[in-house]
Amino acid sequence: QVQLVESGGGLVQAGGSLRLSCAASGRAFSSYVMGWFRQAPGKEREFVSAINWSGSTYYLDSVKGRFTISRDNAKNSVYLQMNSLNAEDTAVYYCAAGPRIGFAGQGSYAYTIRGSYNTWGQGTQVTVSS
Repeated sequence: QVQLVESGGGLVQAGGSLRLSCAASGRAFSSYVMGWFRQAPGKEREFVSAINWSGSTYYLDSVKGRFTISRDNAKNSVYLQMNSLNAEDTAVYYCAAGPRIGFAGQGSYAYTIRGSYNTWGQGTQVTVSS
C-alpha cells in the first residue's frame, strides 16, 4: 500500500495558476489509479481528476480545459496543474490512490467515487482570492 504526501497549495489571485504535487511511497505505484479530490467548507468531498495506469485521464466538468493531471512513475508522483483559477476552486485538495483491480471493467464512473480509492493524503489548502 502506498502513502501519499501533497504539496503546492497556497493563496493565489483569481486567474492565476498553481501546481499541486503528490509524492507516493511504497511499491507498485505505476499500477495505481491516482486521483485528486477537493473539499470546500460545508461541502462534500468531490472528485476533481484522475489518471490511470495507462495514462487515461478523467476530469470534473467544471475543471476541464483548466486543470491537467499527470504522473511520473519514475518519481512516484502525480501532479495537478491548475490554471485560470477562480473562487469556486477554493478548497482543501486531497491526493488519493486506488488499486487497479478496483477499476478494471467498472467504467469511468468508478474514477469519480471516493470508495474506489483506499489511500489518502493529508490535504493541501488552495485559496483563490477574487
